[in-house]
Amino acid sequence: MLVGRAAIRPGETVLVQAGGSGVGVMAIQIARLFGATVFTTVGDTRKGAIARELGASEVILYSEVDFADAVRRLTGKRGVDVIVDHVGADTFERDIRSLAKGGRLVICGATSGPQATFDLRHLFFKSLSVLGSTMGGRGELDEALRFVAQGAIRPRVDRVVPMEQLADAHRALEVRSAFGKVVVAGFGIDPAEIR
Repeated sequence: MLVGRAAIRPGETVLVQAGGSGVGVMAIQIARLFGATVFTTVGDTRKGAIARELGASEVILYSEVDFADAVRRLTGKRGVDVIVDHVGADTFERDIRSLAKGGRLVICGATSGPQATFDLRHLFFKSLSVLGSTMGGRGELDEALRFVAQGAIRPRVDRVVPMEQLADAHRALEVRSAFGKVVVAGFGIDPAEIR
């Protein structure tokens, strides 16, 4: 999303929506690794503290402030260069308004819904790009794994639960209590072996 599709460059400012998600955890770290200043949205101060540990310079509590207003304030009304979003309908229109001239919005999901509306004039007046992204290629995976092996990127597992507690794992995701991935261990695998 960040390297191949959005072509992130050193010195740019990146907003990562839902910094506590699996996508968010990795995007924060990749953006920092490539020399960007990272802003992220999170739901509470505990998640904000973890996001800062991962490399976020600014944390926006979306439960307390409108993230678009916060971005305008933090950037002196300029906006951010890149936004990583998998939230979808709830954030799309404000994402567009939060981009700087020439900014790029890269989207890999629509957890809040697939239908979004926005003012088309923002796209052409500000020369914005909206990019879709799914899985990268084998070369991108290999590069990412090299960064993990070097310790430059740290995957974050919030919890590992046995298959018998699958409902608990889903509840943790539904109420947004997890930060990072929730792993369900099955097929005779001891959850303690995964970490």
